[in-house]
Amino acid sequence: MSTRGSTSGVVYVHSSPSAVCPHVEWAISGTLGTRVELKWTAQPAAPGQLRAECAWRADQGMGAKLVSALKAWPMLRFEVTEDPSSGTDGERYCFAPGLGLWRARTSANGDIVVGEDQLRALASSARGGEALAHKLDELLGSSWDEALEPYRRAGDGAPVTWLHQVG
Repeated sequence: MSTRGSTSGVVYVHSSPSAVCPHVEWAISGTLGTRVELKWTAQPAAPGQLRAECAWRADQGMGAKLVSALKAWPMLRFEVTEDPSSGTDGERYCFAPGLGLWRARTSANGDIVVGEDQLRALASSARGGEALAHKLDELLGSSWDEALEPYRRAGDGAPVTWLHQVG
C-alpha cells in the first residue's frame, strides 16, 4: 500500500444478471489488485438476478475507484461505502438504473454529511418549502434509497467476502 492512509468499506452488488457476475469480479479484482471470488446468491427482489457483498481494506480513495470500475455495467444496482479514516470523511455511493450515480460524505456513524456550502447553495436556489424539501431529498439521496431498499432487505443475512488490496 502507498503512504496514504488505510481504510475499509463494503461493496454491495444488489442485483446483477448472472452473465455479468464474472465481469463484476474481474472489475473488483483489477481495482484491488487481488483475485476476487464473490459468493453470489439469488436476489429475491429481482428474480433471475444475483447479489453479493464484499468487505475490503485498502488505501483511502479506493471506494471511488471501485465505483468507477462497476458503473461500466449500467444494469447493476450497487452501493460502495468507504469508512472514515484519519483526516478523511467516509463516502457512500449508490447506483441504480435510471437514476445513475449518487455520492455523499459520511460521518463515523454512517450519517450523510451535508456541508455548509451545500446548504448555502440550497438555501439560495430553492424558493418555497416544497422546492427546499425536494432539494434536501436530492442531497440525502432519497430517490436512491427508495430504489435500492427492496434489494437491501433481500440481502439480510447474505454471506460477505473479505478482501484486501495487494500492496
